Amino acid sequence: MAKSILALALLAGCSDAFQPKAAAPRATVAVSADRVFSAAEAKGGAEIKAETTALLLIEYQNEFTTEGGKLHDAVKDSMAADGSDNPNKGLGILAGCAADKLFTAGEWGAEFHASMAPAAGDLVVEGKKGLDAFPGTNLEQLLVDNKIESVALSGFLTNCCVESSMRTAYEKGFNTITLTDLCATTSPEGQTGATEGTFGMFSAPMTGEEFLGKL
Repeated sequence: MAKSILALALLAGCSDAFQPKAAAPRATVAVSADRVFSAAEAKGGAEIKAETTALLLIEYQNEFTTEGGKLHDAVKDSMAADGSDNPNKGLGILAGCAADKLFTAGEWGAEFHASMAPAAGDLVVEGKKGLDAFPGTNLEQLLVDNKIESVALSGFLTNCCVESSMRTAYEKGFNTITLTDLCATTSPEGQTGATEGTFGMFSAPMTGEEFLGKL
């Protein structure tokens, strides 16, 4: 029998008004600063089992993935509106998102790339306004409800949203995995610094092929 894992597609957005065309029923939002697993139960280093593993696909949206997207040219080498809910739009990368009106609700740039549209059985994480995939979203509730122990992360940007989400998943006690060749960012230096530096501090870095081999 073929093995399958839970796929979670994560949208960046600036407004709750945007709903993906193929969205799954919305789960109850659960935001918690607490650990999901106690220190004694933390799953770091555990065996990767398909039935308790989720693949978190971060921001595979046209803004990044598709020719014509405002950030496509910035990330393509690494790959081989409304800003009212932006949590820190006066500083750093989120200031750039606000100024350039990135991931504007209802616009083409905020939609999933056609090849990454959620399929039957996939779940959509909604409510993300900042960098980390956990605060203000239904992600943690989806993971808990589906008895997930291992979380594998890929997507955009390697040293931004992927790294932020990795750190939180690690702190919450998940067996955290980063897929080094399935992430992209805006510079080779940023890519290397994350995949060969911080990823190893807060996760088990591996290629997508290595990950599939463990399932």
